[in-house]
Amino acid sequence: MRILIFLLVMFSVAGVSATELLTLRTWPAPDRTRLVFDLSGPAAFEIFRVHGPDRLVIDLLQTAHTNALPLVLRPDSRIRSLRYAARDQGLRIVLELTQPLVIRQALLPPTAPYGHRLVVDLLEPELPPGAPRVARVPAPAPAETQQTQPQPERPLVAASTPPPAVAAPAAALVVAGTAATAAPKSSLPAWRRDGVVVVIDPGHGGDDVGAIGAGGSHEKDVVLAVARELKTLIDRQPGMRAVLTRDGDYYIGLRERMTRARAKGADLFVSIHADAFRDRRVRGSSVFVLSRTGASSEAARWLAEQENAADFVGGLTLDGKDAQLKSVLLDLSQTASLAASLEVAGSVLNALGQIGPLHYRQIQQAGFMVLKSPDIPSLLVETAYISNPEEEGRLGNRAFRLKLAGAIRDGIMSYFDEHGVTAERSAQAPSDAGHQHWVNPGETLSGIALHYAVSPERIRLANNLDTDTVRAGELLHIP
Repeated sequence: MRILIFLLVMFSVAGVSATELLTLRTWPAPDRTRLVFDLSGPAAFEIFRVHGPDRLVIDLLQTAHTNALPLVLRPDSRIRSLRYAARDQGLRIVLELTQPLVIRQALLPPTAPYGHRLVVDLLEPELPPGAPRVARVPAPAPAETQQTQPQPERPLVAASTPPPAVAAPAAALVVAGTAATAAPKSSLPAWRRDGVVVVIDPGHGGDDVGAIGAGGSHEKDVVLAVARELKTLIDRQPGMRAVLTRDGDYYIGLRERMTRARAKGADLFVSIHADAFRDRRVRGSSVFVLSRTGASSEAARWLAEQENAADFVGGLTLDGKDAQLKSVLLDLSQTASLAASLEVAGSVLNALGQIGPLHYRQIQQAGFMVLKSPDIPSLLVETAYISNPEEEGRLGNRAFRLKLAGAIRDGIMSYFDEHGVTAERSAQAPSDAGHQHWVNPGETLSGIALHYAVSPERIRLANNLDTDTVRAGELLHIP
């Protein structure tokens, strides 16, 4: 039986000029693909599946594609091909899929900088806890997989589509299951198990570009570049490792970012952003942690929802506890997490103040969704104002992004070192940990420090140097 999802917008189709399909944008992610159809106005649409081979058919009613540019897909392992053609005063789009997928869709009203959009998400089905993801997944429920015989199609225009890409190992996390199935944390300190885990969250992504700079740069791209630099720097530290919530241009829901951090056993969650303001003169870095109000509202949500009864908070499950005990345990976990968040945020803020101006000289507190994990110290770093032309230019420069990443790394290191992690990490570190650098003619200590994103002072201390003078041919240990 045909599965129809038929949404009529609040206008009469009869007598109304056709809406135009302007563009198609696609955002492949490790566990889903998002398709965004940009429309010139509101539209009605119909979606159904056809099998043998597996296809998704999207009919845009009273809609035409008159743009001279063809619809083009990004390389995507879930979509084998795309075809489209005019049909019955509308437009039919056929996606041939490589595997059965869960389909979600929404017709969105205009929201700057976008107009009307039809958003279709192709999601890989949920897997049982611990089950590995494979190229093929089980077919959806019978109600969604019954074959249909669509009306005869007119010849379709084949979109310019590259051959299906072979699925490569995803750099970003792919999480099967939910926080409710995560194992409780060990009672041992994290760095004694598998190293301190820092989850780095580049904000926005995909269709959500974030703030747009005066020169046209997008926040989503800038913060991903900073996050990658920060990951590289943290991974160089003995006994520490970093994980990105996303390592590509795709969007992840705010709560899903929290879930992924918990699934990886995060000891710290750092969200990276680049602020914007209508006054282009505003500049500087800021650091945020969760507000008390935000913590209280999240605690109420956790305690009110039955599905959270088995979530682990600070290594303790709330399952089977009475309401009062749940509240006490959650409050204890939140209090400890917020205290740690404030401490590490202060270290990061101080380090950022050493490399550039601060917009706020004090830690700010707000109810940002990504900061609401009750059991993970979390902070949000506004690296600079992308709306400021000067700072936008600096964010586009890798040397400045390295400085930002180095400052955030130094603040994180300062926090963990003050809490006794240094000795544990040193005991685990190989004797040749770090880097060695042969000084080339013309190089300076400050230039070498910038290259490795460490401070000149740390290089001086590591090599017992009394001055900033280095000689060609000299071997330096880079901490």
